[in-house]
Amino acid sequence: MSSTVASHEQLPRHTVDSAAPTEAAKPAKRPRLYVLDGLRLLAAIGVLCWHWLGVERFPGVWHGDPKKMMPFGHLIGAYSWTGVQLFFLISGFVICMSCWGRSLGDFVTSRVVRLFPAYWVAVLITSAVLLWWAPTIWGDDTHHPTPTRILSNLTMLNMPGNVDNIDPVYWSLWAEMRFYVLFGVLLLWGLTYRRLVAFCGIWAFLATISPAVNWPLLDTIVQPTYAWYFISGIAMYLMYRFKPNLALWGIIGFCWLMAQDKMRGVIYGYEYGTEHHLSWYLTMAYVTVAYLLVIGAALGWFNWIRWRWLTTAGALTYPLYLLHQEVGFQIITRLRPKMAPYPTFFLTLGIMLVAAYLVHRLVERPLAPWMKKKLDLSFAQIRRNGEPE
Repeated sequence: MSSTVASHEQLPRHTVDSAAPTEAAKPAKRPRLYVLDGLRLLAAIGVLCWHWLGVERFPGVWHGDPKKMMPFGHLIGAYSWTGVQLFFLISGFVICMSCWGRSLGDFVTSRVVRLFPAYWVAVLITSAVLLWWAPTIWGDDTHHPTPTRILSNLTMLNMPGNVDNIDPVYWSLWAEMRFYVLFGVLLLWGLTYRRLVAFCGIWAFLATISPAVNWPLLDTIVQPTYAWYFISGIAMYLMYRFKPNLALWGIIGFCWLMAQDKMRGVIYGYEYGTEHHLSWYLTMAYVTVAYLLVIGAALGWFNWIRWRWLTTAGALTYPLYLLHQEVGFQIITRLRPKMAPYPTFFLTLGIMLVAAYLVHRLVERPLAPWMKKKLDLSFAQIRRNGEPE
């Protein structure tokens, strides 16, 4: 969700391992994987459809009954929350791609520059909307953000501090953040094929035993519910960079098996939103398609896709994800009395895509280079002053 499909580069496929942190520092350029940009937008729209069409528990949106007003839309939306699983698969893939041959400082800089500008603006916009309009949906002031809650959300670490998200969709950012911390620890030694395979194995083992160990800290770190998608994405990237082999297929297969087991509990939580039964078979069909799409990208099935507009589509994904729920609800409630349900949905989607583009164009693009320059200087100073005299 937050991962950037950067300019994709790699060395010729090989299996030679190297302990040097700068491995592949100057790899040969490869065509951009445009399909990943498209898949990211598809995942974001899937999550959007879940909130706008699949959930029955928002009384001020669609009169609290999207199933009655849009039966087909609700059928799609009730399962499209699996866009989050697709996000996590892509994140594992792209983080490896963007970090190969780079230092921990480079990684931190790339994540801060990518995540925070749009996020800060989204928090402030959503807070302003909730402060002004929230009672029109919820009928009370319980969703009005307080100043301290807004400020805590700006850190992106409010969840471990037991501070509610300004927008519930931000929960996935905490999952991503924990993945980045684990990956950052690995970057201290540098990325190599061997180390990444070992990383996948160790993480999978710890995520497997975590429920039995019953140690909350371990559970928080290794994420036994969602680890399988990040790990699978890493293995898929290794297939892309080098070549498929039985070990990598084994990692992906094991992760899929663990994901299907954990999905039983995940489904139960989403049934609370739909207020009706969700099929495990249909849910796992969605997840399996997500696996196949990212595997296909890794194996070159979609290399024929060269549509440059997908680059822009991918850039809209993150701000669209951040803004769509609470702000989108307010737009829907104002359009719904004047329009039929489906035109309301598509017009609101169009408005949110325009808003996402404006955030990207007016915030991310001008602010990112400035932040990167300043952070690069900061880390250079840290390294320089940290050397023995």
